[in-house]
Amino acid sequence: MSALSEWLFGVDNLTPHGFCLLWEPGLIWLFAISDGLIALAYFSIPLALVIIGQRRADLVFRPLLWLFAAFILLCGATHWLDVVTLWKPLYGVQGIVKAATAIVSVGTSVALWWWLPSFLALPSPDQLRKANAALLESEARLAHAQKMEAIGQLTGGIAHDFNNVLQVILGSLGVVERQLARGRAEEIGPSIGAIRKATNSAANLIDRLLAFSRRQTLLPRVVAPDRLVVGLEDLLRRTLGGGIELDLRLGRCRRNVVCDPSQLESALLNLAINARDAMPKGGVLEIATADRRREADAGEPDIAPGDYVEISVTDNGAGMSRDVLAHVFEPFFTTKPVGRGTGLGLSQIYGFVKQSGGFVRIDSAPGKGTAVRLYLPGRDPPNAAPAEAVAAPERTPERPAAPCGKTLLVEDQLEVRMQIADTLEEMGCEVIEADDGSAGLEVVESDERLRLLVTDVGLPGVSGRQLAEAARAARPDLPILLITGYAGKSLDSLDPASNIEVLRKPFTLEELTTRVRALLARTAAAQ
Repeated sequence: MSALSEWLFGVDNLTPHGFCLLWEPGLIWLFAISDGLIALAYFSIPLALVIIGQRRADLVFRPLLWLFAAFILLCGATHWLDVVTLWKPLYGVQGIVKAATAIVSVGTSVALWWWLPSFLALPSPDQLRKANAALLESEARLAHAQKMEAIGQLTGGIAHDFNNVLQVILGSLGVVERQLARGRAEEIGPSIGAIRKATNSAANLIDRLLAFSRRQTLLPRVVAPDRLVVGLEDLLRRTLGGGIELDLRLGRCRRNVVCDPSQLESALLNLAINARDAMPKGGVLEIATADRRREADAGEPDIAPGDYVEISVTDNGAGMSRDVLAHVFEPFFTTKPVGRGTGLGLSQIYGFVKQSGGFVRIDSAPGKGTAVRLYLPGRDPPNAAPAEAVAAPERTPERPAAPCGKTLLVEDQLEVRMQIADTLEEMGCEVIEADDGSAGLEVVESDERLRLLVTDVGLPGVSGRQLAEAARAARPDLPILLITGYAGKSLDSLDPASNIEVLRKPFTLEELTTRVRALLARTAAAQ
């Protein structure tokens, strides 16, 4: 240790710089430590610059970055040699390193002055903020223009289809009036049938528009996807015809989904019809289900990570081009001939799936068929799957009709209220009518022994949703039928129960009768 200490702190070995540093060990070590730290920093800076250059491919003036790295690295080497020459006179090596440092320094200096105008031309942070604001403003104007174009297209499509519907209704009413004036009431049947068909077409069109806009009133249920597809098999085969083979690939799905089963059935039928039209010479339609796990993706922030059920519908038909794929979800966009499609099928499917918390993917190419995959949020089933996992309210088993008794009917539209009241009275109900929610709430909070509440959702003042909640709080077992033409999101958070149902307008009086009887029977069976 004494020999090492003598070598480090003694003055005999400091000949190279001893004269310059006055043979002071403290002064010499001050230089050594300072140069060593400077060299260490100079060696670490180029490493950071190399990492930045490799990971940021978008950097401008990249060659200058490498020049700076080389220059700083050589500067670090000169400081390191300054430490070495305190003990060893390696002035030749030091001179070579200094020469290399000089060359790189001059090159870096020239490059800096050469690129100085370009540096000064780079936008400042304030300029970037202003440019970004201008870009956002132009994007907003473009989005508004595209929105207005879409609204124009949507308006034109609605006008076309509804004018056709109205023409059928008005023309058929004219025929009915003429036949009645001639005393030929027995000949108005075809015109009545045409009016009924036209109104059904209008109702379907409204449903599809609401589904596209994600404002449709859905009736969610726990659905077992495999069972739903199996239940549709016969209808799908009849829809596809004999020239198309239906291939069901089920069994890979263990999860359930919560959605409106009738809307999911409609979506699958729409996709089957599209596939059939894409395979005029026959082919294979494959429907498969599977559990999928979705991880977070920064490129698609609107899709929540989690467990999904994938329902894929794949055909080997004509396929679609990239241009067509870019527009398939737009309302009234269709490649079918006039009269063979409204252009609302895929937009309806898209809206229904998005409103149910899922997303849609389409893969297609000309001549290679089309694959449409619906992803709905999955739910792990209980140990014993419920027997009614796919049942919708319309499929409630027939039971003996329950007594109707006193029924509160709340509807602000007089003509609609009169029609519903007449139908309920024909069923044996004693109807109490109210024309707004406040009047209905007074009856609910009274001592009337009600057996049924039928209320519109869109009421002035107290809404149908609020009235239903008040009725459930005061009379938990009271059957409630909510009627809606458009409920927006007012029913989204309504807790489903066995004694509450939703009936969408327009509906037939026969459908109203069926739903009321099923609701009363189911409620009576649950008590």
